Amino acid sequence: MNTLPSSPGHREPRWLGWVVLTLAAIVGCLGAKPTAGGWQDASRLAMIEGLVDHYTWAIDDSIFVKPTPGHDPYPSQDPIYQIGTQDKLFIKGHFYSDKPVFALLLAAIYQLWEWCGGPTAWQRPDLFCWLMTALGSGLAYAFAVWCIYRISEVLRLTVSLRLLVTASFALATVALPYTRQVCVHTTLLGILAGISLGAVRLHEAAAAGRTPWGWLAAIGSLAGLGYTLDLGSGPPLVLGVMALTAWRCRSFKAIAVTALAALPWILLHQAINYHIGGTFRPINTVPEYSDFPGSAFPPEALTGTWKHDLGSFLVYVSGLLLGKRGFLLHNLPMLLAVPGLIALWRRRSPYRPELLVLGGWCVATWLMYAALSNNWSGMCVSIRWFVPFLAPAYLVIALVLREWPDRRRDLLVLSAWGTLMCGLAWWYGPWMGQMVPGYWPIVGLAIVSWWSLRRWAPKANTELTLIQTDSQSRQAA
Repeated sequence: MNTLPSSPGHREPRWLGWVVLTLAAIVGCLGAKPTAGGWQDASRLAMIEGLVDHYTWAIDDSIFVKPTPGHDPYPSQDPIYQIGTQDKLFIKGHFYSDKPVFALLLAAIYQLWEWCGGPTAWQRPDLFCWLMTALGSGLAYAFAVWCIYRISEVLRLTVSLRLLVTASFALATVALPYTRQVCVHTTLLGILAGISLGAVRLHEAAAAGRTPWGWLAAIGSLAGLGYTLDLGSGPPLVLGVMALTAWRCRSFKAIAVTALAALPWILLHQAINYHIGGTFRPINTVPEYSDFPGSAFPPEALTGTWKHDLGSFLVYVSGLLLGKRGFLLHNLPMLLAVPGLIALWRRRSPYRPELLVLGGWCVATWLMYAALSNNWSGMCVSIRWFVPFLAPAYLVIALVLREWPDRRRDLLVLSAWGTLMCGLAWWYGPWMGQMVPGYWPIVGLAIVSWWSLRRWAPKANTELTLIQTDSQSRQAA
């Protein structure tokens, strides 16, 4: 195994992790836009404003529902938004948004802002939008970047490889453009990055015969919070974390600690959900709540029921990954993660349980959304539902570089083209209603460059390929 442990006399640059976190926070916060970018984020911002300034979960009187001159939170060049957000639910005579726990957490910070003398959303919609975006997406992005760096550190990659993996995640994926507006899936990316780091820590502790109670509570709490942000992928995430805890710890007490850490978030969401909608099912899947005059979301467009015949399902499920909105092709370094996952599994990586749980969660979420939707996650860069997949993918990439360090060049090539693509997407923001400019040429050049690297690389550096068998691996070593 080609691990890269630090030499006994080498002192790790612990300060480097703080530098990574600081730089990521600067990137995330400086890119935050001072306006709502679309109906989706405006709906969440409306609920935050309603909770603090109007003392209600309803969003009827929000500036994001009724924008007025001088208090307009939308870009002036997009007149369609002057009618206010249409991402809303009509329940018992009032309009509401979903994702109430997410709104509640940001509302607590907004309330603190006002107590300290900050202006209200009505007074300064630009400052309100920037603040909520910086906190809701920018800091979640920074936390995710830091977790990827820490994963690489725990796996004992060299400093140069750590920085390569971290920079690739930060700059060459759609995590970057999603920092520019409020999006619950950016927050969910931070949660998955934290769970991935916790899974690696859990593996290390189990190998040493210890039970990391703090990490069990942390990943349980993160899974519970993730449940509140996406009622499609959230329940499988909680079950996956519980299964990983059971496998690694083989202890009922450990399972109980993880479950109890997740439970408060789940109960909080269900209580608020029932208070608003009178149901325990996700309120945005109730057709009656979207059936009102002027609704932009007819029942056939709602996510939550089977949408396809077999042929359309096959086209849609493949298009979610490989089409013009495809998630894999918008995150070019992930092209290394897919064969890398197969290679790690064949090589019987000691991280097989973590790869099974996190990879299985990604596959289950992909298939579930493919079966129960037909709207490509709305008007956004690629598929916003899948943004959290980046964290498990980069755990795979870090493990690949630990086993096969010569693959750094593959990651460099794919990341260079990915940075170009995601830099263009960052310029427009995540709610762009068009393809990334030059999308197909960039994808084509990236694949040709990568193939050329593998085809013409010196033979000595290609002996360990990502498709070799275990016997070939041992012979090459």
